[in-house]
Amino acid sequence: MEAFLVSLAVVALAEVGDKTQLFALVLAARFRRPLPVILGIATATLANHTAAAAVGAWVATVLGPVRLRVILGVSFVAMAVWTLRPDPNPEQRERPPRFGVFGTTVVSFFLLEMGDKTQVATAALAARYATLLPVVAGTTLGMLLADVPAVLLGEAAAKRVPLRLVRTVGALVFALMGAWLVWVGLRGAP
Repeated sequence: MEAFLVSLAVVALAEVGDKTQLFALVLAARFRRPLPVILGIATATLANHTAAAAVGAWVATVLGPVRLRVILGVSFVAMAVWTLRPDPNPEQRERPPRFGVFGTTVVSFFLLEMGDKTQVATAALAARYATLLPVVAGTTLGMLLADVPAVLLGEAAAKRVPLRLVRTVGALVFALMGAWLVWVGLRGAP
């Protein structure tokens, strides 16, 4: 029970203000369908944190901190560009994305969570407690405790705040984080 509760608390606190929480808000504002977004986040988090608990520490040692930061930084900048991309036209807004809202959320959230502090925390917690199930359950629930309110807020905000403003702010945050990670990675700082 300790592994579950500690994992839940650590990830819920780490996720507050994190890029994936911001991304949950962007997804909710973009798609305006909270249930598939929430289910997509849950699915992606469960898959990602299971992988993190199993092999997360190994991947970090293979890539090394410099390459990992540069790769993550470039992916953040790419996410900023994607966030700015407007819907082509109002008629297409009614059509679901190519993989549907759920599929798009699962894939994008899974990829964005790669190398994130909550993924690293999951790997560390699994190593500390040497028990997979309570750690993965706790970290997944912790992620949902932080991200579900962001999704629901994003749905409400989408009705009041222009989507272009949400995209611009989200893209700016992703671009700044990406540039910072590339800079830190290229400097070789630990």
